[in-house]
Amino acid sequence: MRHVIETMGTVASIDVTGAALVDLTELESIFRAVDARFSLYRPDSELSLIASGRLMLTDASETLLASYARALDWRAATHGLFTPHRPDGTIDLNGLVKAEAIEQAGAFLDGSGCPQWTINVGGDILARTATLPALTGIADPADDSAILCSIALRGTRRAIATSGSAQRGDHIWRGGDVLSPHFAQVSVIADDIVTADILATAIVAGGPGALDDITDRWPVDVLAVGRDGVLSATPGFRAALSQ
Repeated sequence: MRHVIETMGTVASIDVTGAALVDLTELESIFRAVDARFSLYRPDSELSLIASGRLMLTDASETLLASYARALDWRAATHGLFTPHRPDGTIDLNGLVKAEAIEQAGAFLDGSGCPQWTINVGGDILARTATLPALTGIADPADDSAILCSIALRGTRRAIATSGSAQRGDHIWRGGDVLSPHFAQVSVIADDIVTADILATAIVAGGPGALDDITDRWPVDVLAVGRDGVLSATPGFRAALSQ
């Protein structure tokens, strides 16, 4: 069964294998709730109310404060390469909450008894595999109609996230300035989707130094595509390539 949901300016595609009965309304509500609370493109969202000064951060919901605290923890862990603040100081949790929505949807599918499923939201993927690995492709940043490579998610390495300028232009900032980064695109395979998503962004922001530091400190597999087209892949990522 495949179910498609338009959410957070992109599309969530959810594939479920097995006989488990899934409440699609409840599944959709996970993404709708995140969009309604955190989207800065919706003037009525809770985060937009905070950004406009109509709601004090101290009066925000426990859900929003928990995500903000999690983002601050990641800012500290990445030495500021990931940040929940725009250059003008506006709180922007887009770099975290999409992954949190995927995380919540995965927990829901597990709780529904689904033995095998895949969630793909804008190219960020979390999978539960029962037998065969989950196969997925990574887009070529030089040609969005082409696939750069295919990888297999298996075992505990269930998540992959990709960050870069190929699809959205240069949108990652550091020190108040929008970056034209060393890497055009970075894909990170990890045990969970939040780690994969955050660290992909951090490596784009920090360049080769961040790639070395992050792969030393976290058990992740990485493919980085330079602006010059040169590929840098960790041994674990090469091992995940689908033959």
